[in-house]
Amino acid sequence: MASGQIVAVYGAYGHTGRFVVAELRDRGFVPVLVGRDARKLQALAESHPGLEARPASVDDPAALDRALASAAAVINCAGPFVRTAVPVIEAALRAGIPYVDVAAEIEANVDTFAHFADRAREAGTVIVPAMAFYGGLGDLLATAAMGDWTSADEAHIAYGLSGWHPTKGTRAAGTVSGERRKGRHVRYTNGKLEYHNDPRPTLKWAFPEPMGTRSVLGEFTMADAVTIPRHLSIPEVHSYMTTEAVRDLTAPDTPAPSAVDNQGRSAQTFLVDVVVRSGGAERRAVATGQDIYAVSAPLAVEAVARVLAGRTRALGVASAGEMFDALDFLRALAPHISVEVRQ
Repeated sequence: MASGQIVAVYGAYGHTGRFVVAELRDRGFVPVLVGRDARKLQALAESHPGLEARPASVDDPAALDRALASAAAVINCAGPFVRTAVPVIEAALRAGIPYVDVAAEIEANVDTFAHFADRAREAGTVIVPAMAFYGGLGDLLATAAMGDWTSADEAHIAYGLSGWHPTKGTRAAGTVSGERRKGRHVRYTNGKLEYHNDPRPTLKWAFPEPMGTRSVLGEFTMADAVTIPRHLSIPEVHSYMTTEAVRDLTAPDTPAPSAVDNQGRSAQTFLVDVVVRSGGAERRAVATGQDIYAVSAPLAVEAVARVLAGRTRALGVASAGEMFDALDFLRALAPHISVEVRQ
C-alpha cells in the first residue's frame, strides 16, 4: 500500500480516469483530480469526499503546473493523446515527476518516444506511455513469453473480445488517428511501421479454450506495434481482433459501455493471446479478464507504484516490458487479470 502519496490524474472524470481514481484510492494513494472541465471535476470530487479538484487545460502551462504541484507522479487518462500527451509530459518534466499514460494511439506513442527520450533521461525521470490494455499488457505478455530468448522472428497479439462498446474518448481518438493516417492502416513489418491502403484480411485464430477458434480481422494494429519493438528484437509484430468487436467498434450506433457490477465494469470479457516464434519454436502468454477500460487502471497504477518505489529497470521513456520485471508485474495484476505463460 502507498503511504498517502499524491498522484495527479489528468482526465480524472473520463471513463478510464474514474477507474484510475478508484484504483489509486484502493492502493492507498491520494488522487488529485485534474482536467479542463471544472464542473465535471467538482462533481467527481463530491462523489469522492476529501479529494481536491484542480482544473487545468492543456493549453495553459501555468494551470498545469499548479495542478501537478505536490504530486509525486501524474497519470494522463485524457485522449486524444496526440493533443494532451506533450503538454502534460512537459508539465511533468517541469515538476520533476514521473509520467504515465494510457494512450492506445500509435502516433502519440511514437511521438512520446521520439521527442522525450533524451530529455527524460537527462532529467533523471521516467515516462511510461501506453501503460494500459493496448500497448502495456501486450508488451508485458510478449516480454514474459520471450523468457530467455534474446530475439524472435515474429510476435502475434490476438485480441479475443466478447464485444466492444467504445467510449466517446475511443471514438474521438480513432477519428484523430484516422485523419492523421489519411485513412490508411498501420503495419509493423521488416522492423518498421508502415502505412497501407490494401484491405485487411479476415482470418481464423485458434484462441485457447474455452474461446476456441474465432474469426479475426488481421493487421488490426494497436499500440503493441510501438511498445514491443522498443526493446525486443522482433522484426514482425502483428495484431488481430475478433470480428464481433470490430463490428461493434465501427458501428456508429454502438452505445458506450454500461456498468454491470459495483466496480463500474461492463459485461465485456477479453482473452489476449500472445505468441512469439523463433525458428521452429513457439512460446505463448495468455491473459483473461473483464472490461478493457477497467483493467487499464490496475496496469497504470501498478506502474506508478513501482516507479515511486524504485522498482524499475530503465530511465527516460520506456515501455512496460522494458521498464518492469514483466512476469512479476503480470502476477501482481491478480485478481484483475489472470495470466498463463507457456514456454
